[in-house]
Amino acid sequence: MLEATLRERTKGLLRASGRSDVPPFMVMDVMAAAARIEAAGGHVIHMEVGQPAAPAPKTAISAAHAALDGMRIDYTSALGIPSLRERVSRHYRDAYGFSVDPERIVITTGSSGAFILSFLAMFEPGDRVAVTVPGYPPYRHILTALGCGPVLIETSDENRHALTGEALLAAHRKTPLKGVLVGSPANPTGTMMSREALTSLLSAAESAGIRFISDEIYHGLDYAFPAVTAAELSPHALVINSFSKYFCMTGWRVGWMVVPEPMVRPIERLQQNLAISVPTLSQIAAEAAFDGREEMEAVKRGYLENRRILVEGLPRAGLTKFLPVDGAFYLYADVSDFTSDSFKFAGEMLEKARVAATPGVDFDPICGRRFLRFSYARSAEEMREAVERIARWLG
Repeated sequence: MLEATLRERTKGLLRASGRSDVPPFMVMDVMAAAARIEAAGGHVIHMEVGQPAAPAPKTAISAAHAALDGMRIDYTSALGIPSLRERVSRHYRDAYGFSVDPERIVITTGSSGAFILSFLAMFEPGDRVAVTVPGYPPYRHILTALGCGPVLIETSDENRHALTGEALLAAHRKTPLKGVLVGSPANPTGTMMSREALTSLLSAAESAGIRFISDEIYHGLDYAFPAVTAAELSPHALVINSFSKYFCMTGWRVGWMVVPEPMVRPIERLQQNLAISVPTLSQIAAEAAFDGREEMEAVKRGYLENRRILVEGLPRAGLTKFLPVDGAFYLYADVSDFTSDSFKFAGEMLEKARVAATPGVDFDPICGRRFLRFSYARSAEEMREAVERIARWLG
């Protein structure tokens, strides 16, 4: 009897918390399935994960080698190495033509660390935060794990799949919102917000007292028109960016935020306790990455060619409907002519065509079963072969 009671108590000790019960990030599951095929000798074309095929810029790698050879790798300030914060500030002058005080720059462990810090600093448990769908799944999953309530606002062709001020305020009238998070260029759609659209949305949010977070991780990868930063439009917006995408430094796990001045110290306190500091070696490499722009622009030209291959090739393969491909390195295709279940469709495409893509339900639990996300961050040769494989499979 005593032993049974102890066993039952032990089960309780090992039970996961309710806040950990978030959906998996499905792209990682697709990667695992593709890896099993490859382990058995198959050749998969990877279009499921938003990871550049190119390495970090040579300047970053050289700086990291020099640091390893010649210095101790110690803790840094919780807000980041001062010279890196200065360099990020200079980036805003160079790229956007306006000044950001380096004191407002916070270095983070990729954009993922920035989401956690910003959500903790800006919202209380129970606060409702608007996010668009389709959209990056960890937005809503992290909010949920932190006790906040993500409010999903569906976008449409009518507004090029960008959130409008009218839609935000309509959601706010139904259930008051404390915040909104938008991305441009967006994942998974690849669509971008014009200066006018972003200004209008920011104005609507601030007029209603809704805190504004702008995910700008794909800035630099803009094709239709130059990306606009929310930091230029309002000192109250919190901006998140990263070295992962444009600078091809996913595994280095280093990003940054432009933080409203009153939030700097609260975020610093959180960083001190949650992480102490961002990995020093990654910060050193990130600072040097800014000197590798020529190399990164060549990579961007490769994405532009990949974009052309898919935009021209997928319709010939049978996938004729997709969203505007303004930026980032994603194409979000409507596959409803072939299936009502993009999860099943993606699995069959992986098994039969050996092309891995991510089902839209990962990004949009409302309408995502109609869509697949293709990442075109790999080589042009792989993009051409992917189009051919899909055409043979669907033909």
